[in-house]
Amino acid sequence: MDAVRVALLREALAGTEWLRATRRFAGALRTSVEAHGGGLLLVGTVEYEPWHLAAHLDDEAAWSGLPELTPTLVRHRVPSGAPAHLSVGLSRLEAARQGETLLVVAEGQPGDGLLERVHDARRGGVTVLALDGAPCAAQADLHALAHDVLSVPAAAELDLDTVQHLVSAAAGETTRPAPRGRRFRDRLSRLAEQLAAPPPTRW
Repeated sequence: MDAVRVALLREALAGTEWLRATRRFAGALRTSVEAHGGGLLLVGTVEYEPWHLAAHLDDEAAWSGLPELTPTLVRHRVPSGAPAHLSVGLSRLEAARQGETLLVVAEGQPGDGLLERVHDARRGGVTVLALDGAPCAAQADLHALAHDVLSVPAAAELDLDTVQHLVSAAAGETTRPAPRGRRFRDRLSRLAEQLAAPPPTRW
């Protein structure tokens, strides 16, 4: 989903709880990584790997001038021959320390092994955020570990992938005060630059 589609989606959702919820959650993510100068870890489940969110956060980090948003994708299974930035296994969670932020994206069952690692990371001072869908019993355990949660119920009008697009776009929004007309022109200019010459992606 490109920037134009995200803008159209936001227009369609204007006035709904989803825009407020995704911006609130994205604000918590941005505040956490900015406060500590980065250290964003992103992990999914065995069945669901959030590489698409990783790519969008990477792009937002470049476009917004917020390098702290650049994520490290932590993988349950690392295939042979994967490039270095796609070769970070679950042992990285065991090495997580105070000041880092862990964003867990779970479409279904998080799994006991992941929950144990998240628990240990939180005890070590890591800020834990959870973004999930298709609620299941184990997600209640994940919610209990997280400092902030955004859930996408099965009956919601949006799916988890769409919500991830909204979160990543909102995370890259700057909040510096500016006159309204100037801010609008700046956003149009940034959008034009994105569409004309997007930065190369690692994903």
